[in-house]
Amino acid sequence: MWPASLLILFLAFQGNFYELGIKALDDKRYDAAVENFTKAIAADPKDFTAFFNLALAYSLQGKDTEAIPAYKKALELKPDLYHANLNLAISLLRLKQNAEAVPYLTSAVAEKPKEFRPNYYLGAALLGSADFEKAQQSYIAALQIDPKSPDAELGLAHALEKLNRLSEAAPYFEKAAELNPAYRNDLLDLASLYEQHNQVQDAMAIYQQFPDNPGAQEHLGLLLIAAGRVADAIPHLEIAVARSPTTANRAALATSYFNTNHADKALPLAEQLLAAEPNNFDILMLHGRIVRDQRKYPEAAHDFRLAVTLKPNESEGWSELATSLIMADDYQGTLDALDKVAALHAEKPGHVFFRALALDNMHDKRGALAAYQRFLAMSNGQSPNEEFKARQRAKLLERELK
Repeated sequence: MWPASLLILFLAFQGNFYELGIKALDDKRYDAAVENFTKAIAADPKDFTAFFNLALAYSLQGKDTEAIPAYKKALELKPDLYHANLNLAISLLRLKQNAEAVPYLTSAVAEKPKEFRPNYYLGAALLGSADFEKAQQSYIAALQIDPKSPDAELGLAHALEKLNRLSEAAPYFEKAAELNPAYRNDLLDLASLYEQHNQVQDAMAIYQQFPDNPGAQEHLGLLLIAAGRVADAIPHLEIAVARSPTTANRAALATSYFNTNHADKALPLAEQLLAAEPNNFDILMLHGRIVRDQRKYPEAAHDFRLAVTLKPNESEGWSELATSLIMADDYQGTLDALDKVAALHAEKPGHVFFRALALDNMHDKRGALAAYQRFLAMSNGQSPNEEFKARQRAKLLERELK
């Protein structure tokens, strides 16, 4: 048996746990707060305020997993506790449990419809649970309460873009960035969406606002290439490569140099890429084309031969190989490559003309004549210079064969 005086003292101290917990919260001694509120709950398991403050102490430590059951117990004891609904939902949102947060935030909004936070967080929960229409409505309500909230502007922007209403979303992305410069990069999300929806001019307009962002400059360069503005793309790709070199942007820059007759700039980039990735089909093709145009035909043929071993069903590789081989006077190799092009059902008039030249140089007069005639039938005015040569050579071969 406890002596009566000691029992009274113990009960008084036990009743003081709540006050000690509150003081610890005020002093930001959250571990002590958890300890005291836990003891207060043991003394009175129906004290909803002790459960709420225990949950709050956990929340302030970032321990949302521990906070959630305490908030739920507080709400079980007092269902209309506004801050418990709000704080519980925020903990759930932090743990990405968006759908579970919705009913608690709905209750919080019903209790205080003119408060910004429950409306804003309800929008976030609905957005996270893919209910975009309702998310839009909640963000609009939040902005009516606080028109200068960059978070609500951004949330509404994302809700609208998820609904594929990009033109409506754009001003909210821009306003969010205006109110909080940290949200400027979200404009890049909008630019990416414009790309996906083939709104190229809108995408480029945004990328142009980020001259120091290598990713934005790379995208802008690629869009300009796709629009046929290769020369305009080069400065943007140069920025991307200088600040964040990747295989993709260096290859794009090298290709742009090559396509604008700057092989002297393209070749060093292509060589670097090829050294790093000797089995990359696209890089082999690029390097091969550059050295081919520099009349280094055996070197080009070497690249294209490696390329076709990597992708034997790509007719483009066989076609380039045939072109390089005929320029290197390897006529049998040319015919072998052209046979592959034909087998892949990719033969064009130019291929047949090369076949005729190869056969002619191998002194196969009948084969050459047949190929020249087939070329003339296929070309039909598309390549007047080659057609003139083919006609003249065909006439001579016919006379020789007679």
